[in-house]
Amino acid sequence: MKFLVTWKVPEENWINILDVFSSLSPDERADAGEGVTIEGRWHDLADKSGVAVMESDHIEAVFSYLGRWNPHMEVTVRPVLEDAEAAAVGRGIVETSSH
Repeated sequence: MKFLVTWKVPEENWINILDVFSSLSPDERADAGEGVTIEGRWHDLADKSGVAVMESDHIEAVFSYLGRWNPHMEVTVRPVLEDAEAAAVGRGIVETSSH
């Protein structure tokens, strides 16, 4: 399952978070823990925010990773579907609503 993660860093935490994140090696930045793959991550440095897409079969593993950052920023996580998955669910909704 894929998850859309968004974050916003408060002004008072910004320099510290920027220092910690930028000092991580590429391997450390890519390591979200066992069972979690970071598909992509994008940062808006001007807004002190960003988004990521993560994949995991276990939301607990995603929450475990995000728990490392959550004390320092506002984090949201939402399950999301790819196009084909959304289309299949959409067909089911249409079929159900047309009866």
